[in-house]
Amino acid sequence: MSDAEFSGYQAQNARAVDAWVEEGWVWGVPVSPETFARAKAGEWDVVLTPNIPVPHAWFGDLKGKKVLGLASGGGQQMPVFAALGAQCTVLDISLKHLESERMVAAREGYDIRIVRADMTRPLPFSDGEFDLVFHPVSNCYIRDVLHVWRECHRVLKPGGVLLAGLDSGVNYAFDDNEEKLAHRLPVDQLRDAAEAGVTLDPNESVQFSHAIQEQIGGQLAAGFILTHVFEDTNDEGNISKYNLPCFYATRAVKPEGACAAYFARVREDGNG
Repeated sequence: MSDAEFSGYQAQNARAVDAWVEEGWVWGVPVSPETFARAKAGEWDVVLTPNIPVPHAWFGDLKGKKVLGLASGGGQQMPVFAALGAQCTVLDISLKHLESERMVAAREGYDIRIVRADMTRPLPFSDGEFDLVFHPVSNCYIRDVLHVWRECHRVLKPGGVLLAGLDSGVNYAFDDNEEKLAHRLPVDQLRDAAEAGVTLDPNESVQFSHAIQEQIGGQLAAGFILTHVFEDTNDEGNISKYNLPCFYATRAVKPEGACAAYFARVREDGNG
């Protein structure tokens, strides 16, 4: 998929992330051969948010499971899941992130399906294709979060698991030095720039804050059952000194059988 096929702000975000990766962005540095070898030996951790590793119990046994890394390129998590025996697919908008995935897979000798696509559009996968979707903090780069949750629900099998990293919006309220409150939430940089009559820097990413009713409430509205959650902080900067919860990680399950019918009725009652 070429940049020309993306919507305006998503094409801009693709270019921004590629530039960050070239500059050595921490979330664009692929795992080392040593990290991959340790994962194959059963010693591993991955993160959805900056600091706290995701509990291994949230995954279950990944051997033979079909895993989608949604906006999860960069060669950091997919190699670990492949080392654990998962059948991995990664979708990302960044060419550089996907180049890292391809490089690590070739280096370590495993297969991975690599898809360049825009998650603001329908995901290019079949209904019920995956056992697990791993979605690190990234929906701060899109406007419509509920669409993503609905698509995750669609591509997961009944009983499938969604693991998501979520931005709480706290970071967007502060100035660039993280010292003063400067912005009213929710932040929508496209809307805010238009209202202020300014033009966004074409070399910067376009970002959006999302309220908890979009982030977690949206998962529930899409049909998921929330099973676990924890909060996390920034990994650096002034805000991190105050231990403010800037991120959440969630584990949610797509219900199956009679449970799915029951929760569908609950959602309908709640919308009545």
